Amino acid sequence: MGIKTREHRIDVLQGTLDMLVLQILQWGPLHGLAIAQTIRTKSEDLLKIEAGSLYPALHRLEQQGWLAAEWKTSEKGQRAKYYRLTRAGKKQLLTEQSNWDRLLKAIQLVMRRNEG
Repeated sequence: MGIKTREHRIDVLQGTLDMLVLQILQWGPLHGLAIAQTIRTKSEDLLKIEAGSLYPALHRLEQQGWLAAEWKTSEKGQRAKYYRLTRAGKKQLLTEQSNWDRLLKAIQLVMRRNEG
């Protein structure tokens, strides 16, 4: 899916990138490169989002109404498309977070050693 670890590419569950993007944008509008850099920084360089995965995800999230975008001048003076979370996107983020919490719990239950 375009997320890499330091050592190798890993596959992530469908929708994980969407959830990460929504999570990052809850703090304010960013352009694509800044979104990728923020995910990389917040993951302590464990996750690297490739443009080939990020931009289709941003387009898909915009089509679903979870993001809105507008062209602005970046801090480096270049024209860039800035994405922001919509009201529907905020609601979707809560759903994604809840689903993620349930998935983590389920995986932990499966991975738990047999007791007894």
